[in-house]
Amino acid sequence: MLPALLLAACLPVAAQAQLDLSTLDDAMPGPRTQVLVLGTVHLAQGDRADAFDPAALVPVLQRLEAFRPEIITVESMPGETCDLMARHPTVYDPEGGASYCPDTAAAQAATGLDVPAAIAAVEQQLATWPDAPTPVQRRHLAALFFAAGDPTSALVQWLSLPEAERIEGDGLGAALVAALRKRAASASENTQIAAALAVRLGLPRVHPVDDHTGDNLRIDDMAGFEKAIRGAWDSAPAECVALRERQETLRAAPDLLPLYRLTNSRDYQRMPAACDFGMALKEASPQRFGRQYVAGWDLRNLRMVANIGVTFRERPGARVLSIVGASHKPWFDRWLAQLQGVDVVDVETFLAER
Repeated sequence: MLPALLLAACLPVAAQAQLDLSTLDDAMPGPRTQVLVLGTVHLAQGDRADAFDPAALVPVLQRLEAFRPEIITVESMPGETCDLMARHPTVYDPEGGASYCPDTAAAQAATGLDVPAAIAAVEQQLATWPDAPTPVQRRHLAALFFAAGDPTSALVQWLSLPEAERIEGDGLGAALVAALRKRAASASENTQIAAALAVRLGLPRVHPVDDHTGDNLRIDDMAGFEKAIRGAWDSAPAECVALRERQETLRAAPDLLPLYRLTNSRDYQRMPAACDFGMALKEASPQRFGRQYVAGWDLRNLRMVANIGVTFRERPGARVLSIVGASHKPWFDRWLAQLQGVDVVDVETFLAER
């Protein structure tokens, strides 16, 4: 007979006593950490990216600025994670990693620093970062951010410079300056919302928190996998198509605030379950491809939420804005709310009509 303790460990979780942690932090002194999750469409993708007008986002930026975030996170891969994946090509698909991770070769050549050394240099610079940095300091930190695999934070430093100081020098060679100018013109929400807002608020950086180590699925039959998942998507209810069509209509408007009201509404937030992951879980292939797909999605979100937590673990009571693809938002809201001392702010109150 199994010992009682071992037997308990083998029982389903539902059969075990559940520890309620919801009141653990009730007597906690000091302010609670406030996290606002903004669900976004990927503005640099699709047919409308070339016609994007930054002025369309001004009302959204004004609402987010009112939240006064002290930390901004974005859906891009941290240099540390990219370096890990590059060092383990048998574990992580190098081809896939290359599509998620920026090329740091030019920045390494300019600074002489590989990714780990550049990350250490960034942390050292930020530890003594002055209230009024000089242009030389900003250009140098931008080069370090590039070498650390964080081009969006490099852009924050670049856009914080006066126009006349956006020049080569202090580690920024011609290749990096060209990359900054190209990134500044991108329609990406990391540029047009996160970096723009960081500059408005005087923040030195944003924090990349994406993760593709958890959804690094090892699929032997990729054609079968793709067929199964696309079949699940195609079986979604008709209202899913209607909601996406409404999204595209709002995306073409000269003011994108109504679009963000939609993508962060409760009706829209039900869409990932109804139109994507819920359908995948019903997929009946012998390999259970749909369940593998959803498992990867869950693990990706868990690791992203953990990365967000890292940004404020030494700053209890901070105000955090997390900008992420709208499909992630229900997972982020749920799991961030389980962290002790953390409140998830209702983004709809900031985006609502006034």
